[in-house]
Amino acid sequence: MALLTLTGMEIILGIDNVVFIAILTSRLPGSRQESARRVGLALATFTRLGLLFSVSWMMGLTEPLFSILGKGFSGRDLILLGGGLFLVGKATFEIHEKIEASALPADKVVGKATFSAVIAQILVVDLIFSLDSVITAVGMANSVWIMAVATVLAIGVMIVFAGTVSAFIDRHPTMKVLALSFLILIGVMLTAEGLGQHISKGYIYFAMAFSLGVEMINLRMRKGHTSPKVG
Repeated sequence: MALLTLTGMEIILGIDNVVFIAILTSRLPGSRQESARRVGLALATFTRLGLLFSVSWMMGLTEPLFSILGKGFSGRDLILLGGGLFLVGKATFEIHEKIEASALPADKVVGKATFSAVIAQILVVDLIFSLDSVITAVGMANSVWIMAVATVLAIGVMIVFAGTVSAFIDRHPTMKVLALSFLILIGVMLTAEGLGQHISKGYIYFAMAFSLGVEMINLRMRKGHTSPKVG
């Protein structure tokens, strides 16, 4: 039961990670996108396992390191704060690039990033997204091996579906903007968490699900309008 619960939690919390990986790899040539996703997620597996097997260090991240204006900042707070600001800045830059690149030929946009740079960003983003899930997993299960198996299973699911998510986002440009907006929302939430302001993830995921539902209806309506009429 603990294994199933942890695996499900890791998969749900990994959805935003898959979306961001899809956006990062879209800058590579089509022939290298799949390998970048697989290599990035495979390396991220070792990063997460390393965090799991450093349980005492992980729990020590919650201890305050210093205080500013009466607010204590722990290692976890600093990682969340830096990660949140990184996501907001990166997503904003990607939206700007998408708007500016709309007037450029496709070959000027794709292939702009290097393979190693994309892998490095995947590892950084996975570390940011996995921090809270690993800490939660430590509190949910007594066995490190159960947590390790759940992590491997969840990343396996992410590897399988990352290509499908990437293809869907590439086919629908508005979905890419929506996904980037989600990342800004998540970045703001992480920044707030790092500053000690807790925001329930339920509200965030509900807003994301609602926005995604509306956009899916819009895609369906646009498809209906553009479909050729029979007869």
